Amino acid sequence: MFYVEKKLAKYMTDERGKLLLRSSIAILMLFHGFKKLNYGISEVKALVLQAGLPEFLAYGVYMGELIIPFLLIAGLFTRFSAFILSSTMGVAIYLGFTDKLLMLDAKTGGLLIELPLLYLLVSLSIVFLGAGKYSLDRQLHLAYR
Repeated sequence: MFYVEKKLAKYMTDERGKLLLRSSIAILMLFHGFKKLNYGISEVKALVLQAGLPEFLAYGVYMGELIIPFLLIAGLFTRFSAFILSSTMGVAIYLGFTDKLLMLDAKTGGLLIELPLLYLLVSLSIVFLGAGKYSLDRQLHLAYR
């Protein structure tokens, strides 16, 4: 058992884990962004207006769901990008799920807000972890050591 763990540790490094974490959350978020790019953001606008906020704030969804994921994949301005993504998800939870915060899904037993909460927590984790070795931040010496 220890032998296997030692062998895995040689290839399964924290640097590769950071790459997997930031690229997987970004790629998954891109699907949401592409949908909004193709079909518009009328639902987001309605939620923003319903909350009494100015409509132009709805356009921030393009930043959070399209531009930021590309920056995360590249590992460019990673901590800031992950903070923007976590903020986007915080706003999404506030606008779309405040009435369902503690409700459980009857099918799965999990929280109804599980998916947006997962996006928020993973992106917040990236804020703390940083980009890692396999990133433009590191190549451009933008990452803190």
